[in-house]
Amino acid sequence: MAINNRELNLRRQRRNRYKLKQVSSENRLRLSVFRSNQHIYAQVIDDKKRHTIASASTVEKEFQGPKGGTKDAASLVGKLVAERAVKAGIKEVYFDRGGYLYHGRVKALADGARENGLVF
Repeated sequence: MAINNRELNLRRQRRNRYKLKQVSSENRLRLSVFRSNQHIYAQVIDDKKRHTIASASTVEKEFQGPKGGTKDAASLVGKLVAERAVKAGIKEVYFDRGGYLYHGRVKALADGARENGLVF
């Protein structure tokens, strides 16, 4: 099922509105989530320097877990990105859900990141 332009534009508006509120109020790094039907991606971004500190996804060669768009895979991606962020010295981030509902795979990723030391 393809997503139409109206739905895509509404999601982009929600994402930008949320991102502006968070960036203007805090000086933390951002844990950004993108999900497709088959994969999920997460990255810790420094918006001021425009630099990605840590990232993880289900398409990586190092990813050892269920392939595809499942909650288990999302949880493992959250754990992996949290491990990499903590190794880089980052403990506090804010969660940018990217306009997606905080439910299902997005929530599983957030819970996995919290379990491994990220605070948001």
